[in-house]
Amino acid sequence: MVSAGFVNTTDIDTTASQNNIISTSTEIVSTSTIKTKTNSGVASKVKVYFSDAPIMQKIAYCESRNRQYSKDGSTLRGVVNSRDVGIFQVNEKYHLSDSKKMGIDIHTVDGNLEYARHLYESQGTQPWSSSRPCWGNYEKLAINK
Repeated sequence: MVSAGFVNTTDIDTTASQNNIISTSTEIVSTSTIKTKTNSGVASKVKVYFSDAPIMQKIAYCESRNRQYSKDGSTLRGVVNSRDVGIFQVNEKYHLSDSKKMGIDIHTVDGNLEYARHLYESQGTQPWSSSRPCWGNYEKLAINK
């Protein structure tokens, strides 16, 4: 983490009788704060958030290896479809508008989890059927609608 800001100081000494500037100095200190988004703690958060739905823990692992962000801190995007985003690879084409209407930002950890919960409760595991070969052995843990 790096912090950002500027400090500008000017020291002015004056003589009482002449009001002349005797010396001036300027000091500029520059630092910047850049908070990089990381996947630290994401797997634990998935486990807690979906403690009542263990199949979703498996799906999160299969979809993204429990990652919300790429190494550069940007939202993780799918390899096959770049509109798939985050932990649960929620597709922007089909879900971005609805998620926004619900006040959910699928580009954040909490938002991706919340929208995945919504999908799971309304559609079961169907939205993640393309990754079924990875998590299918655990289907007995799922709610299927």
